[in-house]
Amino acid sequence: MVRTSSWWRYAVVISMSAVIIAPLAIVLKQSFLDAPFFMRDAQPSLEAYGFVLTDPEFWWSAANTIMIAAMMTIVSVAIGTTCAFLVNRTDLPGRSLFEPLILAPIFISPLILSLGYIVTIGPVGIVSIAVRDLFGLSAAPWSIYTVGGIAVIAGFSHAPHVYLYCSAALRNLGSDVEDAARASGAGPWHVAVKVSLPLIWPAVVSSSVLVFFLGFEMFALPLILGDPHGLLVLTTYLFKLTSRMGVPSFQLMAVVVVALAVVTFPLVFLQRYMLRNVERYVLVRGKAAKQRPLPLGPWKWPALAGVVFWLSVAIVLPLVGITIRSFVLSWGEGVNIFSMLTLDHYREAFQNDSIRSGIFNTLLIATVGGAASVCVYAALSLATHRWNSVWARYADYIVLLPRAMPGLVAGLAFLWLFLFFKPITPLRNTLFSVWLAYTIVWVAFGQRLINSALVQIGRELEEAGSVSGASNWRVSREIRIPLIRHGLIAAWVLIFLTFVREYSTGIYLMGQGTEVIGAQMVSLWATGATDLVTAISVLNIVFIATGLGLALKFGVKIRE
Repeated sequence: MVRTSSWWRYAVVISMSAVIIAPLAIVLKQSFLDAPFFMRDAQPSLEAYGFVLTDPEFWWSAANTIMIAAMMTIVSVAIGTTCAFLVNRTDLPGRSLFEPLILAPIFISPLILSLGYIVTIGPVGIVSIAVRDLFGLSAAPWSIYTVGGIAVIAGFSHAPHVYLYCSAALRNLGSDVEDAARASGAGPWHVAVKVSLPLIWPAVVSSSVLVFFLGFEMFALPLILGDPHGLLVLTTYLFKLTSRMGVPSFQLMAVVVVALAVVTFPLVFLQRYMLRNVERYVLVRGKAAKQRPLPLGPWKWPALAGVVFWLSVAIVLPLVGITIRSFVLSWGEGVNIFSMLTLDHYREAFQNDSIRSGIFNTLLIATVGGAASVCVYAALSLATHRWNSVWARYADYIVLLPRAMPGLVAGLAFLWLFLFFKPITPLRNTLFSVWLAYTIVWVAFGQRLINSALVQIGRELEEAGSVSGASNWRVSREIRIPLIRHGLIAAWVLIFLTFVREYSTGIYLMGQGTEVIGAQMVSLWATGATDLVTAISVLNIVFIATGLGLALKFGVKIRE
């Protein structure tokens, strides 16, 4: 029998809990003060709650957030479930090639996508002008600067999250019931609506809750597309509070963070609870033999066209747009972009000390920091692996708390953590602060990556080591870690992609020496340095493409 108790298990779980709970406790405390927590005359007060909860702009931002989250959920669920069914259950041409492309938006910064959409389908975008001229219109028949426009774009970019959950459930389905429906004369779409999708309904609902929650943490799209036109959501309301009040308003910001947490925490735990029932639900209904792809018949090519169209709008359009914009001096009405080609934006970027530092820091955190984060996640996973204890279940839920915080909020909480605890305050202006925030924000994701490798180890191997007298730590060191080394490498590649893409967590932690290009893009955008932002965006895309290429080359399962 594997030894289940060990002092280091308690040490790992308690240490992780302290790092997760401490910044949240500071935020909560700050929300009940009448001044910043580090001021000696700060007193307990509900004044901040009174101000925020009676501010019409707060409620207007909350209403916009709910509307965008609801609309983007509808769009992403429609696209995600359809793509999951077509790729996993039908004879769609080239379906094996689509999955990496469908999942690609997950690894691309929303900030980059937003800028790409402005260049292509904004009022003077390349596509907008072409459509307007083609049909003789006075303006493009759409607007991306509205609640609906932001929601549709967000739905396009969040559809891969729905695809991930639904495709996993569909792969567990046998084809028996679908074959029976086909034998009775049902068409492919009738089979999808009446048979396949109802069987994976828990996965659809679970992914819907996830996307709805992600709508509350969305920051870049509303900032780029909504803020210039006065359209605020809760995250941009939080971001604008300081400039609106004229001075840092820690207590007001803390109240907004608490308000976000009141909504997002239950959603994350609800999604986790529902996810636990997905596999059981599917196995009961669909346990069967070999899967056989459903023939689409005459719908094959229209279905292929639909998938290609979505990929074109979700990936190709914004990436091509941002790339073109990075190589031209200007674009818009009556501008011949071929006469405006230039490398000045890249030259300016590489001559800027701060941006060069940001590029170096980003790659350092993604590579070395990513490896260190994987070690942290592995320690937590090993500590709770096959540990039949309430502590293991506690750790399972405590790691969800950071995921419930938008990256912007997490960065703010960690900034306050470094300001609150004087012994670690000197680390505030080092990359350690950014790395720690990144690591904690993505702890649930990282732990899941390691757990998926650990569960593949046979219990008998661990028991053999344990009965020979080895301690649990020695079993981990000499049996588990060597056996999951390929899983650790795969986790590092995926964490690299995640850290390179991250932008909102580093905004409040950015200073001299802690620049990362994600946060720099937000800062430069706010100052109107669009040319520099486009050049940095393309560099970021190159880093992500390189990481994805390495992941595919080494056989990393991106869907994990």
